[in-house]
Amino acid sequence: MSGHSKWATIKRQKGKTDAARANVFTKIGRELAVAVKAGGPDPNNNPRLRDVIAKARSANMPNDNIMRSIKKASGEESNVVYDAITYEGYGSGGVAVIVETLTDNKNRTAASVRHIFDKCGGSLGTTNCVSYMFESKGIITVEKSASDDDEEVMMLALECGADDFDSSETEYYITAAPSAVSLVRDGLEKAGRNIISAEVRQVPASTVDVDEATEAKIKRMLDMFDEDDDVQNVYHNADLADDDDEE
Repeated sequence: MSGHSKWATIKRQKGKTDAARANVFTKIGRELAVAVKAGGPDPNNNPRLRDVIAKARSANMPNDNIMRSIKKASGEESNVVYDAITYEGYGSGGVAVIVETLTDNKNRTAASVRHIFDKCGGSLGTTNCVSYMFESKGIITVEKSASDDDEEVMMLALECGADDFDSSETEYYITAAPSAVSLVRDGLEKAGRNIISAEVRQVPASTVDVDEATEAKIKRMLDMFDEDDDVQNVYHNADLADDDDEE
């Protein structure tokens, strides 16, 4: 088991940044719509929808907004269909970047993603040009309290089907196979643990060091992607100095 908090840095975390932006609810609303289309509007029978609802609540999305998004996706108010499209490319300095989107207009999204890469000293690549540098991993983030015994929580996670365990001062990061995320999350919930998020992320096999100028360009690129409504997640392999502060 890992003894340091590495999972906090593997993905462009949007917590503090997006929570202050109106588009965070738009992004989650699209995830809710896709989850409903895939497995139906009942979270009791749709593990993916349960995951997104938990994510919405952790982002302080009002329950009315959540229910409205579910109703729209189930056809009661709208029939908008979102396509999941993943783009790959290179940021400044050759940093590998994966951009996951949900869009109702493929041409608009492709143009926007290309523009952001170009604007920040990078380039849009071809399919699979960088994905081989990443591995899909299920990451369940669990709230940690001062009274918790790390060893006990680790054993609980393993019993639920986890592969790896890590922690910070305020959270546990539990790793599982992508197919086991729902199983592990459900087991932890039944044990009374508060789940902050449960999702599949693209984890780089290794990270690359960047100089100050390159880091500034990468951060600008990530901010621009965050601000794009169509972009859901961005992953990269740059070792940025203050990734932990962006949690």
